[in-house]
Amino acid sequence: MTGPHPRCRRTLAIPLGMAVATAMAFLPGATASATGLSGTAAVSTGAVGDALASAAADGTALSYIVNVRAGHGPSAQVKKAIGKAGGTIVTSYDQIGVIVVHSSNPDFARTIRKVRGVESAGNTRNAPLPAQSTTDEGTPKALSSAQMAAARTAAAAGQDPLESLQWDLPAIKADKAHEKSLGSSKVTVAVIDTGVDDTHPDLAPNFDRAASVNCVTGKPDTADGAWRPSAEESPHGTHVAGEIAAAKNGVGMTGVAPGVKVAGIKVATTAGYFYTEAVVCGFMWAATHGVDVTNNSYYTDPWYFNCTDDPDQKALVDAVTRASRYAEKRGVVNVAAAGNENYDLAADEITDPVSPNDGTPSDRVVDPSECFDIPTQLPGVVTVAATGAKGIKSSFSNHGLGVIDVAAPGGDSTAYQTPAPPATSGLILGTLPGGKWGYMAGTSMASPHVAAVAALIKSTHPYAPPALVKALLYAEADATPCTDPYDINGDGKVDAVCEGSKNRNGFYGWGTVDALDAVTK
Repeated sequence: MTGPHPRCRRTLAIPLGMAVATAMAFLPGATASATGLSGTAAVSTGAVGDALASAAADGTALSYIVNVRAGHGPSAQVKKAIGKAGGTIVTSYDQIGVIVVHSSNPDFARTIRKVRGVESAGNTRNAPLPAQSTTDEGTPKALSSAQMAAARTAAAAGQDPLESLQWDLPAIKADKAHEKSLGSSKVTVAVIDTGVDDTHPDLAPNFDRAASVNCVTGKPDTADGAWRPSAEESPHGTHVAGEIAAAKNGVGMTGVAPGVKVAGIKVATTAGYFYTEAVVCGFMWAATHGVDVTNNSYYTDPWYFNCTDDPDQKALVDAVTRASRYAEKRGVVNVAAAGNENYDLAADEITDPVSPNDGTPSDRVVDPSECFDIPTQLPGVVTVAATGAKGIKSSFSNHGLGVIDVAAPGGDSTAYQTPAPPATSGLILGTLPGGKWGYMAGTSMASPHVAAVAALIKSTHPYAPPALVKALLYAEADATPCTDPYDINGDGKVDAVCEGSKNRNGFYGWGTVDALDAVTK
């Protein structure tokens, strides 16, 4: 580990000889400003803007989550205690009892946890506000004009120009599904991510502006275009959005659900961190703005695994759990990527060498049954593993019996899994800001395939609650037996162990998602 870096989930840095797929280009800058929105958050009164400006100026303020009883705003006693401890309330999600606070007092969390009515509290970051930037970690492999021309030539009748490069569509029968249905424009998938470029010609026809927002500060910013990434920020969210709902319009590529709407909920800082207050805001916004499915291709920084025996980390788990459960109760299906470290998330212990990734990381040995990757391992969230062009677990994909729910294409090295022609890359094609297209890989790319299939199910069964949508998603998945032995690089050594039966196992969960069944059953 050469230094801390942001963990935009879960775009993979492919081995030597492949396209780098991390898309982590960031420059210094403050997080976006926020404006309140009626019905989403009960925002505290006071000179919040002045307090934040002062905090940013002295470079010592941190952000905190304070959890109180759900359904109530902070009591007068809690408000007074927050102020006395040197905190300023930024916003309060009264429906779930989560308060976002900024404070320069290093003992703020310890102090406020002793206050009557406070159930948990903790700092959400280790870097002062605003979050520090990092260096470029690579860019996606954009298609050249020659590649685009060749793809157009190879495209079959009825296909979008780049569809011949999308081996992932037939892998889940999405091409056959499109002959039956493209999905309903009444269904919206929100991409909780680094932002979405809605001006892209493949995204503009399906973009849901009313369901889009910037949540970076933990408080919704509804300014026009606030959900877009800047030129210096990661294209990750835009790529994910294209995988889900790139329009079938004779331009570029085709999404898995090209008839549904897609929204952008920006939660990543300029430096690429997905902090708890932003993630909570994202789920709460989705819950109150007509979103049917959320895609979450990240983990909540700065801890890869949040251990509930640590009071700070427990508060983060509590807050995101409350928010994701609230969204589900309001009709939202939440889908999340499993991660790219080839971890067995059902193991007795895992060594986490990257946390906290905005501070000084150290090798931590954690029990994944008590230390959670959030939102991936939260109750009710659909957890997705990645497969490559040959339909087996991607070399990097996390796994685990009872943790992985379903699998979907996320790409892999062509040295391990080579697609059938005319596709040439083992990575996943997606939209890039500025009207471009390019390849990326990771469970980041697998999760949106599942979110899109869930959207197709919701299109077929418009009144189905989240529990039924998930039940159909699992029941309609194609059972995929364990790959045993799993020696992805052919060196004679087992690279991962798959446990379970054909119908449910640690590599593929209930199976590989099936888009055709989603529109016909």
